[in-house]
Amino acid sequence: MTATLRSLIPAAEFVSRRAALMQAIGPDAVALIPAALHPRRNRDTEYRFRQDSDFYYLSGFPEPEALIVLAPGRGDGEFILFCRPRDREMEIWNGYRAGPEGAVKDFGADQAFSVAELDARLPDLLAGRSRVFAPMGVQPDFDRRLGGWLGQVRAKGRAGIKAPGELHLLDSALHPLRLIKSVAELSIMQRAADISAEGHRRAMALAAPYRHEYELEAELLHAFTRHGCPAPAYGSIVGSGANACILHYTENDRRMQDGDLVLIDAGGELDHYAADITRTFPVNGRFSDPQRELYEVVLAAQLAAIDAVRPGASWQAPHEAAVRILTQGLVDHGLLSGDVDGLIESGAFRRFYMHRTGHWLGMDVHDVGDYQIDGQWRPLQAGMVLTVEPGLYVAPDDETVAAHWRGIGIRIEDDVVVTEAGHHVLTARTPKTVAEIEALVGTSPRNHGAREQGARVPA
Repeated sequence: MTATLRSLIPAAEFVSRRAALMQAIGPDAVALIPAALHPRRNRDTEYRFRQDSDFYYLSGFPEPEALIVLAPGRGDGEFILFCRPRDREMEIWNGYRAGPEGAVKDFGADQAFSVAELDARLPDLLAGRSRVFAPMGVQPDFDRRLGGWLGQVRAKGRAGIKAPGELHLLDSALHPLRLIKSVAELSIMQRAADISAEGHRRAMALAAPYRHEYELEAELLHAFTRHGCPAPAYGSIVGSGANACILHYTENDRRMQDGDLVLIDAGGELDHYAADITRTFPVNGRFSDPQRELYEVVLAAQLAAIDAVRPGASWQAPHEAAVRILTQGLVDHGLLSGDVDGLIESGAFRRFYMHRTGHWLGMDVHDVGDYQIDGQWRPLQAGMVLTVEPGLYVAPDDETVAAHWRGIGIRIEDDVVVTEAGHHVLTARTPKTVAEIEALVGTSPRNHGAREQGARVPA
């Protein structure tokens, strides 16, 4: 038994991706893509391995200690994969390997060799090429070895062997391809979004005063794993009370109190594709008046930003739509004073809203792709996926605002696909209206009536 292609992406799509990259780099170039490193967690314990996104995008190959070589027009095959050889003893301890034979049979490589042969074979694969495309500055050992391979080719110049004269970042050729998602990719992302939505619903249902933040995180992880996401796409944020004002809070260890809001930013990863959802809700199941007022402002801003997502619209359009409504809401509720246009121009709103309204989403939660082209905001195209996530955060020690606003942190985030007709919200199954949230929070049977009685919830 060997490792085999287990991706939800069809094998033919990996072939077309490699062909598209080779067309982008040109017939006189070669691309080198190393697999992810497998770092040690502590002593002899390793982290769970997760393949490099670029490497997986081109191959579906799930193992460390590997290198892809794409050599357009090469007579002996354009797709060469170096990987670990089969090793029965190591497979007994750590799991099956594809080996060079499986790399050809199951992963579509034209040729495959043991990774131990890299130094012997790479110079010949580079010889005669004008340009090399590779990631640089990511893996220092790879950078060093690449320099050595290029040096070996240059040393043969007197023998008439041409060495590459240009070194290019792989990103410039590959990442524009990753930015536009295929039907198969969108299907996986929809499934990841549905699984993640189930996790958020479970967390809402379990929420009650005196539970710990990590109990809600456990509900998220249960749903992710149970439905096929082997891990979260990023470190889950479960921030209650003033912790909701910390944008990347991950301790998740506070005991939640009656009257708190809790902000959950979490998503599962399915076949290397991420979901990214944020919801904010009252721990006791009922928004206070100040909480509801700011929540409705953020929700209105998010809906306006989503409505701005359409083909041909500027990447900046959703952000501008959100900022205008957030700023107007801050003025209406007395947290800012002045003319809305002037407050936007001066950036005064950034005191309460200090981040952008979204980012690309795909194999990485902050996915690849430029946001500007030639100094102008990029136009949106069908197949792009982005998050839409406005928020408001009132610092708990901000004495310039009324006390009832202090310590309120709210963010609402959905994953949105640009379609030919406009947009589609992948994460629409996650409740976000006040009525939906209040109907769900605290309804888990495990709360034993804590929502109504305000009693301490058993661990």
